[in-house]
Amino acid sequence: MPSQMPAVSLAAAPGRRQWTVELAQEIERAGFSGIYCASFGDGIGLCLSIAHATKTIRFGTSVANIYARNAMEMAQSGAYIHEISGGRFVLGLGVSHGPTHQRMGVQVGKPLSDMRAYVESMRATGTQFGELPPIVLATLRKKMVELSVEIGEGAVWANASRSHMGDSLSHIPADRRDGDFFIGDMIPTCIDDDREAAAAVMKRTLTGYLLLPNYRNYWKEAGYVEEMTAVEKALEARDRDALPGLMTDRWLSDVTLFGSRKGVMDGLEAWYAAGVKTPILVPSSTSGGQKKAFEELLAAFK
Repeated sequence: MPSQMPAVSLAAAPGRRQWTVELAQEIERAGFSGIYCASFGDGIGLCLSIAHATKTIRFGTSVANIYARNAMEMAQSGAYIHEISGGRFVLGLGVSHGPTHQRMGVQVGKPLSDMRAYVESMRATGTQFGELPPIVLATLRKKMVELSVEIGEGAVWANASRSHMGDSLSHIPADRRDGDFFIGDMIPTCIDDDREAAAAVMKRTLTGYLLLPNYRNYWKEAGYVEEMTAVEKALEARDRDALPGLMTDRWLSDVTLFGSRKGVMDGLEAWYAAGVKTPILVPSSTSGGQKKAFEELLAAFK
């Protein structure tokens, strides 16, 4: 067992919403440190259900898209869940990505400016809706990290590079890092003694992120210039089939957790050592879907 229990990522797919809420109760009983809900499947709605269905576990969004709800509505929902849960709720906010903006049909500005204005608007509601929950910003690179320190109570990454976390966290003052400032990362995870099969699942998981320029730029900053340059050449040639072969083991092992139970547990300890207080495991399976992935995850942490 690890020295500390991680958190897990949860999303409620249509047709599985009741099962997902019951799974949240099982996650709480198993002793995990938190549940963080993706925007897919209405993370805010799932958090409201978790507030009623659980008793002690910390939970939140990781993350809610700021363009999906206006700031006043988000403040009202956040304050409600924060109060009804007895202060267990954490509101993670993010600016999402270009393809999502296009699907939503929204016009966006610059990420930093939009996030700053959104949080300011939320805080401008004062206490009319009750106390706001801690606000955590989704981040990758240093400017958003710095903004999370300035206007928030935490920062959360997704698919971060473990070897680069020291540099990222250097932009958070030591007293904040040592205090209750939330530091999390959503880590794709696949537990299977067949390491190659688990790696293949992780490659499929990360393929969509390789299509996003902001992620490629982050991974270049983290030291994976050669890999990301090769990916960009493949994308320019419209050769997406080449992407799995360009995901080196060095990069994949730095961004995800996969392989045997022991290997995953050792990797989890390395994430704690890198300064991530709240690793958020995003489980996948080599032999099934969401239900199977959570069965394997819960079994691994018994």
